[in-house]
Amino acid sequence: MHQILILSGKGGTGKTTVASTFIALSHAKAYADCDVDAPNLHLVMGSFETERKSDYFGLPKAEIDGTLCTGCNRCFEVCRFDAVIPGPTYQIDPIACEGCTYCLHVCRADAIHTRPVKVGDLKLYERKEERFSTATLTMGSGTTGKLVSEVKKQLKENIPETEVAILDGSPGIGCPVIASLSGVDLALMVSEPSVSAFSDLKRVITSARQLQVPVAVVVNKYDINPTICGEIEVFCFKEGIPFLGKIPYDKQVVTSLNRGENLACLNTPASQAIKRIYEKTLQVWKEQVRL
Repeated sequence: MHQILILSGKGGTGKTTVASTFIALSHAKAYADCDVDAPNLHLVMGSFETERKSDYFGLPKAEIDGTLCTGCNRCFEVCRFDAVIPGPTYQIDPIACEGCTYCLHVCRADAIHTRPVKVGDLKLYERKEERFSTATLTMGSGTTGKLVSEVKKQLKENIPETEVAILDGSPGIGCPVIASLSGVDLALMVSEPSVSAFSDLKRVITSARQLQVPVAVVVNKYDINPTICGEIEVFCFKEGIPFLGKIPYDKQVVTSLNRGENLACLNTPASQAIKRIYEKTLQVWKEQVRL
């Protein structure tokens, strides 16, 4: 199975809109939402016949047995996450605890142990031959990258035979993006013509290159700032990055998405532009697969 990942660097650039349109145009049998902090691809993919949900456990959290604790303060001294709450009875803040177990090893009274903690829900949706893998991370948890890897693993283990899968990534350049980039054949970067988006685009392209993942770029709502859009095109030309097209600002897109409509079914300026970009993306992807 080959994978095309849609990334943005900055949030709110239209990444999920492009991803959902690509899924509809390709009649994809396998797709995933790797933005486990705030997944939203399911909002535009319609209803599914079945949903399988499973608990996801991250690193175990520390707990202090108050009946054994002698108050020696060693756990408080070594904890670098300020997770130990001192007092007459020492306690562990489960949100601050990262599960490193340092406190467990320095406790002379053996008063500290660990327990498994649920940090998210792993979900698999099924509809005929389609498989949609996603997850929701529990608020305050920090194992985002590992959960993204589980989302991709779940998709791979449950898909029917298919040539390509579409992955909707998350904004930024942190752990979830790194996990999303791992093993993909092409990363399509969706930017917008703003200073912050251009800056974040450069950063996420650097991350993709470090992982040796081929990239291509499109600009959404290009006509709100043609000057910066031109700067992005020049940057791509100088860096040898395929620039696959520009999507105009289109008020009908917002109206259609609010109705739950996929842009692949519409005939608006933005939807026509995305359809052309989809064809170009397939060409670039096929060239990368042949290399």
